[in-house]
Amino acid sequence: MSDGQAAPQARGVTVELLATVDLGPEIEGMAGYRLRMRKVTIEPGGVFGPLHDHKGRPGTVYVLQGTITDHRDGTATEYGPGPGWPEDRDTLHWLENRGTVPAVEVSVDVVRAE
Repeated sequence: MSDGQAAPQARGVTVELLATVDLGPEIEGMAGYRLRMRKVTIEPGGVFGPLHDHKGRPGTVYVLQGTITDHRDGTATEYGPGPGWPEDRDTLHWLENRGTVPAVEVSVDVVRAE
């Protein structure tokens, strides 16, 4: 898939919520927000899409297994296993697993409490 194409819809992705922390009682001014940790598995050929941003929900990713390709700004960058990428207010991207084994990441971000 070329980076010039539109980001495909999600497929082959499993998301497991591992933990959350209510940040309101922890940090002044953070009422209504929580820290969230998830395990995301992207099967071979899977896509974590469509194109999405991280405005209002900054985070970071660590790849436990496999390789994840991060598509942003017309560039495809492969990560893993090991340190991944930051997701800040300027992040606009989609992810895919071009490999032959499931790619597993741990994603930690700050989100509005639901």
